[in-house]
Amino acid sequence: MLPVIEIFTSIQGESTHAGRRCFFIRLAGCNLRCNYCDTAYAWQGGEEKSVDELVNAALSSGTGLVEVTGGEPLIHPETPLLLQKLLDSGMEVLLETNGSLSIAKVPAKVRKILDCKTPDSGMAEKNCFDNYSLLVPHDEVKFVVSSRDDFDWAISVIDRFSLTGKTANLIFSPVWGKVNFDELAQWVIGSGKPVRMQLQMHKLIWGDRKGV
Repeated sequence: MLPVIEIFTSIQGESTHAGRRCFFIRLAGCNLRCNYCDTAYAWQGGEEKSVDELVNAALSSGTGLVEVTGGEPLIHPETPLLLQKLLDSGMEVLLETNGSLSIAKVPAKVRKILDCKTPDSGMAEKNCFDNYSLLVPHDEVKFVVSSRDDFDWAISVIDRFSLTGKTANLIFSPVWGKVNFDELAQWVIGSGKPVRMQLQMHKLIWGDRKGV
């Protein structure tokens, strides 16, 4: 059984899949406390649901695309099984993970969206950099930045771990209210790196509403 905060169909708001219709499974519980967290409501609680119930709900959505997120989904031992059963059902599967826990047990066909926690998050020391040797080309690494110092630190991580040789999906996102969109755009342009900028599409559309 897995503790579920919410399941819903919406527009994928982040990652290289932004704009696509997607079914979301948000699991409860997180091992980090980032300064800018916008899903603190998922730190605890949730309704217990079986893996099969969640797979059936995803299939019933008719989206063909499902994301398992949190909280931090990998704190639950059953999450890899859920991911595999979603794949076995024929769905395209995304996993949003905070980058502090090993992705070694995540099925290879799952498209992993791996956060790298920057210093201003307050959680940079929790990054599991061993994960970078496990990345495959369809995976993504996301840097949420609160300042120019965060951005420069993230660029140093890309260089240190040769991330441009592991995936073409290196994403920078601004912390809302901390970095202006045009500022981050200029930093990305000036970096000379093959990275991309993203904005949280769901927030632009619906603000901070849950379940979207």
